[in-house]
Parts: sequence; C-alpha cells; structure tokens
Amino acid sequence: MLLEPGALTRCRHRVHLDATYPELLASAPANTGVKQRQDAAAAQREAVRVRLMEAEPDDWVRIAPDGPAGQRARDTLEACRAGAEKVWGAVLPAERDTGRRGRVEILFRDADRGGYIPVIVVNHKVTDPGSGATTSGLLEWQPTLDPKRKVRAQLRDQMRLAQVYRMLERHDLASPALVGGAIGYGADVVLVHDLSTVLADYDERFADRIAVARGELATVPSQIGECRSCPWWSGCRQTLEETRDVSLVATGSRADVLRGHGVTTIDQLAAWEGDAPEEWPHNSFRDTVVTAKAWLAGAPLVRRRNTVTVTRADVEVDVDMESYQEHGAYLWGTLLNVAGTSVYRPFVSWDPVPTVDEARSFAEFWTWLMAERAGAAAVGKTFAAYCYSRSAEDKWLLDSARRFAGLDGVPTVEEIREFIDGPQWVDIYQAVGDQFVCPNGKGLKKIAPIAGFQWRDAEASGEASMSWYREAVGYDGEPDPAQRQRLLEYNEDDVIATKVLREWMTDRAALEIPLESEL
Repeated sequence: MLLEPGALTRCRHRVHLDATYPELLASAPANTGVKQRQDAAAAQREAVRVRLMEAEPDDWVRIAPDGPAGQRARDTLEACRAGAEKVWGAVLPAERDTGRRGRVEILFRDADRGGYIPVIVVNHKVTDPGSGATTSGLLEWQPTLDPKRKVRAQLRDQMRLAQVYRMLERHDLASPALVGGAIGYGADVVLVHDLSTVLADYDERFADRIAVARGELATVPSQIGECRSCPWWSGCRQTLEETRDVSLVATGSRADVLRGHGVTTIDQLAAWEGDAPEEWPHNSFRDTVVTAKAWLAGAPLVRRRNTVTVTRADVEVDVDMESYQEHGAYLWGTLLNVAGTSVYRPFVSWDPVPTVDEARSFAEFWTWLMAERAGAAAVGKTFAAYCYSRSAEDKWLLDSARRFAGLDGVPTVEEIREFIDGPQWVDIYQAVGDQFVCPNGKGLKKIAPIAGFQWRDAEASGEASMSWYREAVGYDGEPDPAQRQRLLEYNEDDVIATKVLREWMTDRAALEIPLESEL
C-alpha cells in the first residue's frame, strides 16, 4: 500500500475506499472539474520547466517524464549522488515498508549544507500582497524576507514537501536546512516553507492515513466540501440519508462538534433547545438548527422574517463576469432592464486570456455601465447594478483596473472603489442570505430554480464553462464558434436568473416560502 501526499489532506473515508476498491476507482468516470484542474496544473508545470531550463540549460538534469517509475527513481538518485545542481522531474523510490510514494518538480542542491531542497510547482496562488513571506528567486536559491508578499496558507503544499523531505532523508539527500519551496501561479518567485514547523503534523497525518489505507483504522462517511468532486459520493450520500446523518445539514467540523454533544442525526439537531455549543466553529448555530427542520419538512428555503425586501430601481442592470482560471476576465455580460423591457449585451474578447484585448472589452463595459448610470441620474431616475456573489466581480473589476491602468477607457482603482463600495452595486447573493436560510446552499443554480428559472443548457456550470472556453478560443485546436455561442447563452441565462430571482423576491417569495416559526 503506497500513499501519495495528497491523501494527507483528503477525507479519511475516501482514503479507505480508494485503497479497498482500486478497480472501482479506476473505472469511475472522470470528474470534469478535476480533469480541468489537472490539465491546467500540467500546463503550468511545463511552462515553468521550459522557462527555467531555457534560462540555464547547462545547470539542469531532467529526469525522463515517461517510463517505469522505478527507472526514473534510479535516475534521480544517480543524478543527486553525482552532485547535479538542479534536477527537474525527480521521482523518489517507493517505500514499501513505510508506504510513501513521492515525486517533486525540482530539487535544488544546497551548496552550503549539502543535500537537496525540494521545490514544487503548483497552479494556485502561494502568496498574497503584504509582508512577512520568505521568498527566493527562481534560478538561484537565495531566501530573503519579502516586504511585498505574505504567505497564503496551503496545507496541501506543506504536506507534499514534507513527504518528499522524509523520502530524501532516507537516502541521506535531505538538506539540513529543513526548508522547501513552492512556485505558484504567476511563477515570479519561490515561496520558502519552513518544514521544521510542519514535520510533526505531517508525521501524525501520515501515520493516520496509512493506517486507514491498510485497514487498521475504521472510518465512516461524513459530508465535507470535498464530497462534491468525490467519485464515492453517491454511495456515501445514500448511506447518510438512510441514517439521517447530521453532516447532511452541518458539514465538516460542525458535524464533529455536534457528535461530541451526542447529536448524530438530523432529527436530534432539529430538536435542539438552548444555547449553541461553546466550541461551535462558524456560521449561525440557529441557522443550522433551522436547516435541520427544513430538511425534515422538505422546504428548499426558509424565510427569516415576515417581509422580503430587495433593492429596486427605475433603471436596473444585471452583471455577470466570466473568467478563465486566474488568466483573465474575457466576458462582462449585462442585462439592461427599463420599464419592463430587458436587453442583453455582452462585452467580450475572444483572444485567449491573458491578452491586452481584455482592456478593450473591459473599458467598453465600464464606459457603457457608467453611461447608463449617468443617463438615469440626468432624468431623475434611480439606478442599480446587480450581481450574484460579488467577490468574483469585485476581484476582476479591481484587477482589470490595475492591470490595464492608463489604457483608453480603463477606469482607475479609485473609480471602481467608489462604485462597488456604494449603494448602487447590489449583491443578490447577500440579499438571499440576509432573508433566507438556505438548506441546500445559496448558489445561483440552487436558488433561481425555486423562483421558477431554468438554464437552457442542462450542463451549464462554472466548471463546464472552462472547457467550453478552451474550445471557444482554440487553446487545443481551431476556435469553435458554437462554443462561443454556448458561453454567451450561459452568461445571458445567468443575468436573467438574477433578474428573475430579484423580481420573485419582490413579488412572491413571502407568499411561497415558510417562516422559521412555521416549520
């Protein structure tokens, strides 16, 4: 039984199922979102490899990316024992006794202390603006305190580095510096991780997960965030529903707290009286009890108060942005609603992001939006622009203003801030959360159907749109006009869904959705 380090941050029950039924796991259909992330990560690794090896071709030993793992491991050890400065694509010998299996994109030789420093290449952010992180340049290992970056916590990265470090130790190839590194999205620096602070946690986690995989520790299903993309979820959900398990309405650590108080079923939670547990981790405990009651009653939403209100205006604009990973925002979709008439207008760039053509589409969107705002004010009409879960729109509004500062029509960060911090930028997601308890989640795809809206495309989702976009712009071949139209229709449906939901909240929600006291 061999474990990759990814198992250390994975659901324990999934580790058990993966190890016990490998044939079923191998035959399970691939999750589209997981496959997209894997492909994007592979592309990131290859881009970094080409960049680094072209910059210093004589400093690198590349381990062949294909062939038997055993041979690649022997080639890695041979390169290290020959004193290679930098190794790309390192594979370490599988440890049949401990159960460890590991590989790492880069091994840097520690010229001062001896041994090697492991560095991984990942496709997520490893730092944020701030201070306090230790970083190094990409080509030379020279860690320094970074005044412009702070660490973005990524436990999975730390566990992967710790596993590789333990495997290097076995062959006397680990640097005594007890550090590792991560090259993240943007690939501008190496984030330095102090492994001395994580090895104890790693050892404990690995001991637990290998015991689970070997059948030495029992596990049971419990719903967590990971379940959404887990190949075993349908079977686990059936088990949880049959037992009315409390994790169906209180996921993750909340279920653990409740079980510690003897509450294992939804029925027991719905009957709870008194104060919340002192160690309740997050979210409203009252909402969690109401969610349990709603689950038993089959209610998709529960009203918090008698009336339901949402900001309305004479001129209303629904906004939905589409982005591709962290590369850029390629589409700003709008729905202008005036006097009962709605018109969809997209502002789009079909050049593969990142591209300067984003600046054009973004500037055109912003100029149009501000013109509608000013036009409403000029004739004494009220104005509001709506989105659903503003974090993504806010991020790309601000990022686009920063990236394209000074180009024609691009607003300043201050102009963006003035708008999104004001009352005319309305988040319907927040309005839903303020006025309803949502047993099945607050996502637009969950809530809009309750208001009577359905998407034209049965496969419509954020993850699906990533694949459509790749085909639309020709990442993997010729651009596909049909996928461009599919993305535009998906975006149009999203802004229409927000409009329908807002109107339903105004006109019918109070009549159709029960109050907490009515459950």
